[in-house]
Amino acid sequence: MIEVEVKAKITSFSEMEKKLENIGATKSKKEFQEDIYFNSPIVNFAESDEALRIRTTKENDNVDIFITYKGPKIDKKSKTRKEIEMKIEDAEKCSDIFEAIGFRKVRTVRKNRQYYTYENFEISLDDIEGLDPYMEIEIGLKDGEDYSKAQKSIFDLFEKLNITEGFDRTSYLELLENLNITN
Repeated sequence: MIEVEVKAKITSFSEMEKKLENIGATKSKKEFQEDIYFNSPIVNFAESDEALRIRTTKENDNVDIFITYKGPKIDKKSKTRKEIEMKIEDAEKCSDIFEAIGFRKVRTVRKNRQYYTYENFEISLDDIEGLDPYMEIEIGLKDGEDYSKAQKSIFDLFEKLNITEGFDRTSYLELLENLNITN
């Protein structure tokens, strides 16, 4: 899958919730996410712009765990990249396997995420431990599909929400690393 994603810093969750409600976006779910990021023993993911993580999500009593690989960004305006994800049963065992074959834990990123749906967009309001509020808008495409139209529609939606600046291609992991905040 190709994930076409654009992220922007926002000033207020409540203000953005009102704007989303005004355009007809539907609040879909709220969950806590804990992402454990790893670096490869062969390639420095910070330099190659890749990511490997184990994500544990908690929504009420429901817990899901996923391994996700994200390839390098493929354009200069967004976080568009190939994403491969697989549901797993046990985060601790998976982490042990990664470390046994030479992968190294880099950082854990924790956030509360409120999801909205609007047309073919998935929108999230992200409250990340150690960072200011952010909003992400994404569209998932099949491999080989042209992402430029999806990317334009995301920027058009941001404009509809009166967001014309504050865009950031940097991952939450990188933002926290740049602030040198420890977990």
